[in-house]
Amino acid sequence: MGRTSTARDRLIDATGELMQRRGYSSLGVAEICAKAEVKKGSFYHFFESKQALTVEAVNAYWNAERSYWTTELTATGPALDRLRRLLDTMAQLQRRTKETSGTVDGCLLGNLALELSTQEPAVQARLEEIFDEQIALVAATLNDAADEGTIPHERATATTARAVVAHLEGLVMFAKLRNDPTVLDDLWPHTLLLLGAAC
Repeated sequence: MGRTSTARDRLIDATGELMQRRGYSSLGVAEICAKAEVKKGSFYHFFESKQALTVEAVNAYWNAERSYWTTELTATGPALDRLRRLLDTMAQLQRRTKETSGTVDGCLLGNLALELSTQEPAVQARLEEIFDEQIALVAATLNDAADEGTIPHERATATTARAVVAHLEGLVMFAKLRNDPTVLDDLWPHTLLLLGAAC
């Protein structure tokens, strides 16, 4: 039996790493292949285009992050404690990246959403699905918080959940811009203001 190739996974990993630091437009297939140590001809065996590879890199990134979102937001305990743990975890990921690489890389999902705007429709559609999933997870947590009496019921909406996700993405963007993860120190206090929280 032949050895299983890891080339496809290496291409996905290399793409996620390069795009998180450099963006989409500045990267070519040749550079991705060099980083992954995969021949360019093999690239087209696995992916029909850079866009198709990017969708898979986005999926891989979200699959890794989704575990944080679902673990924290669906755990037992008060809803606002769960939400705070998630936001603290997301901020800590940025701090850890700064410590290990010297730069705040931001969120691959947010970086691509800002860069691509109306370009690359398959990537944009996948990003929209992921953000919708995040919003739904936060909205369910806000419903729990309203039932617990820690936020007003009128704040337990998908619109508020979207504002929480946008607040997280926005502060991560500013942390990346300044290369300073302390920008994220205000994440939780300002989230409480968005929620009109009682605690």
